[in-house]
Amino acid sequence: MNGRLIAIGDIHGCHAEFAELVDRLAPAREDRIVLLGDLVNRGPDSCKVLDLARQIRAVSLLGNHELRLLKYRRSGDMKYAKEHDQETFERLRPQDWAYLESMPLTFEEPEMNTVFVHGGFLPDQPWQKQPAEVVTRVQVIDRDGRPAKRADAPECPAWADLWSGPPFVVYGHTPRPEIYKLKWSVGIDTACVMGGSLTAYVLPERSFLEVRAKARYFP
Repeated sequence: MNGRLIAIGDIHGCHAEFAELVDRLAPAREDRIVLLGDLVNRGPDSCKVLDLARQIRAVSLLGNHELRLLKYRRSGDMKYAKEHDQETFERLRPQDWAYLESMPLTFEEPEMNTVFVHGGFLPDQPWQKQPAEVVTRVQVIDRDGRPAKRADAPECPAWADLWSGPPFVVYGHTPRPEIYKLKWSVGIDTACVMGGSLTAYVLPERSFLEVRAKARYFP
């Protein structure tokens, strides 16, 4: 297999940082780029992020923010919308909605025994069979073995702490100040939109590249 396989963590509308990271990566034609979901919301320009994602021919995975916007659009039910959703919702163009609709849940590279996903997986079930509600949202595993948000079960273990592979999983969704690397997974949401950094993970060399946020866009 020729070229690099590059994963990029949660962009959340941070177009300037995304553009700088792509510039520094200088992807060649044979390189493949996988964006780990949550391209939109919170940051300054979701539409520019989507434009650049299309331009670099990235595989963009479905994140919980895209899922929420799609549910809100299909149902009109305000229970799916948060404050920043509304702003994004009004700005997205027809080609953007088509792009969100086309986002896959996972991306697998069998030769590297690696799977890319937005949130993660339940550790005791086949990863291929887990639904969008789980794989876009799981952060921790609660006492009943169910997926939960870190804020709702702060004392419970991260799903990645319980994941013993294979495959190796590359994911975003859970913002941390540092890359979270374990034997069978790596979390690369380094909280760009909150003033952290935007991180790329480059295979096969397993190197990292980070661009610092230019501002704190979201509290």
